[in-house]
Amino acid sequence: MPVPRSTSRPARDPEPRWQSLIALVAVGGLYVALPAGLTVGPRWLLPLLLGVLVVPLLISHRAGAHRLDVALGVVVTTVVTAAMFASLGLLIAALPSHKESPTALLVSAASLWVTNILIFALWYWRFDAGGPHRRDARDDHTSGSFLFPQMTVPPGVRGAASQRPWAPHFIDYLFLAFNTSTAFSPTDTPVLARWAKVMTMLQSLISLTVLAILAARAVNML
Repeated sequence: MPVPRSTSRPARDPEPRWQSLIALVAVGGLYVALPAGLTVGPRWLLPLLLGVLVVPLLISHRAGAHRLDVALGVVVTTVVTAAMFASLGLLIAALPSHKESPTALLVSAASLWVTNILIFALWYWRFDAGGPHRRDARDDHTSGSFLFPQMTVPPGVRGAASQRPWAPHFIDYLFLAFNTSTAFSPTDTPVLARWAKVMTMLQSLISLTVLAILAARAVNML
């Protein structure tokens, strides 16, 4: 028998979506900043695709069409992921051929490293516990693909603001992705689901590849 929800407990505010939107805009900007030799097609193509897809994404979210919103969100994230893999492959190919200047390669590698963080943060945010729509429907975030520290602390002892239910926002997944790229591990947030373990391994591998490119280029410049 379901336990009735306490009427004295404050409701949790819906998760804001502007943080993930800023991440998408940043990915588009970083792509435009890459040299022409490290992009597939004209550099304006990816930002144009993002603009075409993000507009209906925002409309579907506002209209409450959650299934369409989820589908468009997956498509958008897939597009930027494919662009990142293509640019990474071109960067690796350009390293021995010396087609790009050392400065351009270093800037490109740094841009792809940041892009890697943003894209995987979007994937974690999109799929954890069914995505933001399903997390918003919960009273409290007690289970998911990642074990955030707040999930292990009883609601009554979380601190001052605290009697409010807790759920992760995009910034929490961004922090997770940043740690995975810098420490090659999720640090304070254990990974529980198998799909999430595969994703974190892939993100760490990409980060290690980009850092190896940076190290190789730095050695060649000595």
